[in-house]
Amino acid sequence: MPACFFASDLHGRTERYQKLFSAIEAERPAAVFLGGDLLPSGLGLADTLDPDHLDFINGFLAPGFERVKASLGADYPDVFAILGNDDPRFEEAAMLDVATRGLWRYAHDQRIEWRGYTVFGYACISPTPFRLKDWERYDVSRYVDPGCLSPEEGSRTVPIAESEIRYGTIRQDLEALAGDRSLKRAIMLFHSPPYNSALDRAALDGLSIDFVPLDVHVGSIAIQRFIQQRQPRITLHGHVHESARITGEWATQIGDTYAFSAAHDGPELALVRFDPEEPGAATRELR
Repeated sequence: MPACFFASDLHGRTERYQKLFSAIEAERPAAVFLGGDLLPSGLGLADTLDPDHLDFINGFLAPGFERVKASLGADYPDVFAILGNDDPRFEEAAMLDVATRGLWRYAHDQRIEWRGYTVFGYACISPTPFRLKDWERYDVSRYVDPGCLSPEEGSRTVPIAESEIRYGTIRQDLEALAGDRSLKRAIMLFHSPPYNSALDRAALDGLSIDFVPLDVHVGSIAIQRFIQQRQPRITLHGHVHESARITGEWATQIGDTYAFSAAHDGPELALVRFDPEEPGAATRELR
């Protein structure tokens, strides 16, 4: 099988996408996984649905993949995408619409069979200090770290049931998504990294709020426990841009699970290449 590509946290940077498109055309991967925070920053859209907002999906992203598909024909890869906490959820409708045109598969909260593997997608993260809460959930309980806003605070761009906001957790979501299936041949596309790993290290050293030191690990405890207990084949992560710079690691192993991050805090595109049959040989390139 040709290698798969994984990229995340491109944040609407067109030069990064152009590099990704060029790499797809040159190398013809079997699949491309996009791990969220794909669009220009949604923070300014958290309080309003501006009808004149930049339509990045239909104005740039979909046409870019259309050109790649026209170039590659039958060699066009399967593309799996989720959104991230910086992407307003009202953009989900456009993601789903483009999916009907065969340019990508929208994977959030979905199970998708692919070449003998099952791809699972999950976009939500645990609470942050940021106001946009479309993709934030309580993690394993209603506890919120110092300095963070709960899912009941902040703003949303789409309505959601109050009971779901107050009582929904990432832990519950993952249990429902995976059920009792074997995950030995699962590829799980997350936005959040697992807690207390080489992939979730934030630049919070020495900081405190009300004399309470901040935890420098900001990933999801639910995702950490899920990986430890269920041992999927491969998990893909983003969200914490500076982690690879601080730890020097973009890949880690949790039991038998290979976990990769494509988050990056520099201007380059961080492109992870992996073969599901040989995940230990994965590579990461800054280009």
